[in-house]
Amino acid sequence: MPPSRQRAIVLLSGGMDSCVCAALAARDCDAAALHVSYGQRTEERERQSFLAICRRLNIHDQLAIRNELFRAIGGSALTDESIAVPTSENIGHEIPVTYVPFRNAHFLSAAVSWAEVLGATKIFIGAVEQDSSGYPDCRPAYYEAFNQVIKTGTKHGSIEIVAPLIHLRKSEIVRLGLELGAPFDLTWSCYSREDRACGVCDSCVLRLRAFAAAGASDPIPYAAAEKL
Repeated sequence: MPPSRQRAIVLLSGGMDSCVCAALAARDCDAAALHVSYGQRTEERERQSFLAICRRLNIHDQLAIRNELFRAIGGSALTDESIAVPTSENIGHEIPVTYVPFRNAHFLSAAVSWAEVLGATKIFIGAVEQDSSGYPDCRPAYYEAFNQVIKTGTKHGSIEIVAPLIHLRKSEIVRLGLELGAPFDLTWSCYSREDRACGVCDSCVLRLRAFAAAGASDPIPYAAAEKL
């Protein structure tokens, strides 16, 4: 009998980075996938991507949950209809309005709780610091601190958050995903649309530039006439 593989949970939004992270988790571990809908503009499309990616990667243990807090409090262009999603060219050097306040802490807390039940010892998250929008909950120090919280606040203290993409550039993530056979055709990154990606929000532009730098074609449909 082959030895049993380490149990792990991957936070799978349905976007490009989380898809590559899920491919890594499925390759190396007995993976379960967690998806959180939080009132974001593209939540239905992202959930469809989550389900499709799980099927393609043969991740059978799936948990999709809702968190109503972020839509209730607003304060982000992703969850508050009164705040427009800016185009990439209008993103400055400050933390952008697409930042969802302390979002990843809620996602990680749900994953840690489920990990305790499943007996999982790793939580994969596709956080990226390089070539990203500058969100504070995507910094390495954030995950180092969260791991200390887990050690002191869980039953056995043996669960670890891993962020294998955090130091990679977006183009490197694309190349890694292609090597792994990550299903980029099933992913969704656009902040504002669910039919065709807008091509002009910060997430779309970062994605398009990454595929171009990797010498690859982005397989999802775009509404914008030109890809950057």
